[in-house]
Amino acid sequence: MPEILDRAALRAYAEESRPEFEKHLKTLVEIPSVSMDPGHKKDVEKCAKAAAKLLEKMGAKAKVKKTDGHPVVLGHLKTGKKNKTVTVYNHLDVQPAGGPEWERKPFKMAVEGDRYYARGATDDKGPALTALLAARHAVESGVPINVRFIWELEEEIGSPSFEKFMRKEAAKIPTDSVVVSDTIWVSRTKPAVSAGLRGLQGAILRLETGTKDTHSGLTGGAARNPLAELAAVVAKCVDAKTGRVLIPGFYDDVVPPTRGELKWFRECGFSVPGFKKAHGLTKLRHQDALKVMKAIWAQPTFEVHGFAGGYQGPGVKTAVPPWGEAKVSMRLVPDQTPRKALQLLRKHVRSLNRDVRITDESALAPYRGVTTGPYAKAAADAIEFAYGKTPAVVREGGSIGAIVTMEKTLKCPITFIGLSLPEHGYHAPNEYYDWGQACGGMQAFAKYFELVSGI
Repeated sequence: MPEILDRAALRAYAEESRPEFEKHLKTLVEIPSVSMDPGHKKDVEKCAKAAAKLLEKMGAKAKVKKTDGHPVVLGHLKTGKKNKTVTVYNHLDVQPAGGPEWERKPFKMAVEGDRYYARGATDDKGPALTALLAARHAVESGVPINVRFIWELEEEIGSPSFEKFMRKEAAKIPTDSVVVSDTIWVSRTKPAVSAGLRGLQGAILRLETGTKDTHSGLTGGAARNPLAELAAVVAKCVDAKTGRVLIPGFYDDVVPPTRGELKWFRECGFSVPGFKKAHGLTKLRHQDALKVMKAIWAQPTFEVHGFAGGYQGPGVKTAVPPWGEAKVSMRLVPDQTPRKALQLLRKHVRSLNRDVRITDESALAPYRGVTTGPYAKAAADAIEFAYGKTPAVVREGGSIGAIVTMEKTLKCPITFIGLSLPEHGYHAPNEYYDWGQACGGMQAFAKYFELVSGI
């Protein structure tokens, strides 16, 4: 098929689109679509309506579809029944934001040079808008491709309603492939495509030993301290020094990275100092680059996210608290399953302290991606076309629950064209996206649509 989109024209389109991009990004990020906070339910719905309006402005047909939880926005740019259809997945819900570490208002976009600061700028509203502008240009330029959009608003809470929604809707939104733009490069100088995602099983461990705070001088020694007991339980779940998970049977189903994957890791340009700088880390468990990559991409974890209970104010209140909670999660790799990981955790905790109650939270299965075939090649070629660099093949340490669901329900290849950088700050204070990634991303996605139209 003759080339439709040439490099110079694509670059010119991207540059001309900058004011429009900034205008629409501002609209999206200034809606606090925090899916985990019931107080923001109306904001999530407002974001869905704004997203549908934006899709229609770009020439797509769009609908806001109800689910058992937050809505899903569906869009469709049509060019012809005989043409290939590619579906772009992004999410528009965001993590909570605020606190002293934020140097700017999190839901007020601040433009500083080429940077766009706001919660959701890079995760995932900026990449979603980038792909949309690229799709519009590809279709208007005559690329024979149909582009569907699935914009979810529950990804940050584990997509609890998405599977039921997709089982119901999948037959109505047929597609030849899915491309996801919710992953991260190795560094600013090294783009990456993902060969897999870790899964997740969250849990809350709760222990109640009384009905009220008691004076530690009057009851200490006889009263059971729930925070101390939970700390002891957690210490028997993970070796805090090495990160080794101590739950019996936890590693039984782990599939280690292949020789080929380890080769990709070694060649991807990962830098330990760069990794530390991007994430604001001062100390790591490993200094060897390969060990760090294996730890964040290819090995499971047990993480402690917080303890609740007891006195949290200034100074020390000498009281024994009546209850305590430990908030934990397990990142999982192929072929682990959230269900089995939770069963193993329950059994292990029961053997340590029968009074601890476990409430399960988000559960996401790990995903093993496709790294060969025409769609994977199209993604790699599109990234190289736009950025002038061959992308590394890596695994992704995070989780995207919708990926496994779409694989099951849409039954088609799934590829990744991530645009975010480590320093953009997924889930972190002062999150931002930048014009360089948006400009290159428009060119990469437009070229990808052209390439897959000929598959």
